[in-house]
Amino acid sequence: MMTDARDAHPELTVVRLCEAFSLSRSSFYEYKNNEDTDPDDELATEIETIIEEFVGYGYRRITRELARRKKKVNHKRVLRVMRERGLTHRKKPRKTTTTDSGHAHQRYPNLLAVTHVLRPNQVWQADLSYVRITGGFVYVACVLDSFTREIVGWSLSERLTADVALEALDNALIARCPSPGLIHHSDQGVQYACAAYTEALKAAGIVSSMSRTGNPYDNARMESFFKTLKAEEVNLQEYTDLDEAREGIGTFITLYNERRLHSSLGYVPPAEFAAQYHQAQI
Repeated sequence: MMTDARDAHPELTVVRLCEAFSLSRSSFYEYKNNEDTDPDDELATEIETIIEEFVGYGYRRITRELARRKKKVNHKRVLRVMRERGLTHRKKPRKTTTTDSGHAHQRYPNLLAVTHVLRPNQVWQADLSYVRITGGFVYVACVLDSFTREIVGWSLSERLTADVALEALDNALIARCPSPGLIHHSDQGVQYACAAYTEALKAAGIVSSMSRTGNPYDNARMESFFKTLKAEEVNLQEYTDLDEAREGIGTFITLYNERRLHSSLGYVPPAEFAAQYHQAQI
């Protein structure tokens, strides 16, 4: 059987193809190599890089982050690649309760129900949660700006007392210096209802607001932040002590404020959203 000349002399075929299409031989081989490469490999690498930094990102946030990095791609393709490469798994956050509302302190009405939040430092929301460490728990208190979704103050303690909530409030007041009239919203837990805390609010000219009994939806933005904190930081770590937990949570809060895309803010980070607001006021 006769052998085709093209099979016997592959270089001759390459030469003829290059002549036919006015290509250099190096350009032909570069094209051939690219043709043999899976086009999803580069995208998968980009996705993995984003997930390493933003552990809890789903395909929609990853698509937005890719666009911010000048890599525009359809969200359906991102989801397909994530599924094919096993990049969609998330750990479920563990739940517990830190609210003790069985006390005799004054309760305050829910002002969020009648307040339209239009600017920073108009409404702050506060809450507490637990953090597992080796041999026990520590407790984190956070204060969130309802408009920008920034964490404006936070604290960590080995004890679930009013002190940890007060320290978070003090840090927020120092960082933001809000004008009198700001609304502070929390649950009815004793840490927020006790005299020490409510007096600190009054001294700063802040108005108290509380969720209805047994209704976490009244403080949904704060609940959402803690869900994110648990899923993307706390539940992925094994902190040995308070200091290690403080370092990890502090790093995450900085990332959350400055770089993590927030779906409710048009997929920009809270600090960037705040900057856009202030720029628009000029």
